[in-house]
Amino acid sequence: MGEWQPNYWHWWVLGVLLLVVEMFIPGAFFLWMGISAGVVGLAVLLMPALGLQAQIAAFAVLSIVTVLLARTYLRRNPLPTDLPQLNRRAAQYVGRALTLSEPIVNGFGTVRVDDSMWRIQGPDCPSGTVVEVVSTDGAMLNVRPRV
Repeated sequence: MGEWQPNYWHWWVLGVLLLVVEMFIPGAFFLWMGISAGVVGLAVLLMPALGLQAQIAAFAVLSIVTVLLARTYLRRNPLPTDLPQLNRRAAQYVGRALTLSEPIVNGFGTVRVDDSMWRIQGPDCPSGTVVEVVSTDGAMLNVRPRV
């Protein structure tokens, strides 16, 4: 009895399982591994004598190449979104008008935005002044008086 060798359908089952994992752990990583497993299954279907080591090597190389190609492509061509600042909360406030409840003194102050307090930087202004957020610096909002 010789060494066990996966059949084409073993690779296809692995590919489907990896695609299912991608649904629960999104990130377009398991997607490409699943597609790679499917391609290896197709190769085994067309070339049944393909050895176990060659199958595993093909799967590893295809997985690495497809993941790297996809990441490179998506970095250069990001997917359009209606919420581009979703994970950059401070950047979501750029252009927003805020009323100072506390004055800006020596270029710094705080302001309430919705349910939280933010540090602000800008020209000295008395409380009650309406300011506009013009940019951010980390968690600091840069403001100027609104005209």
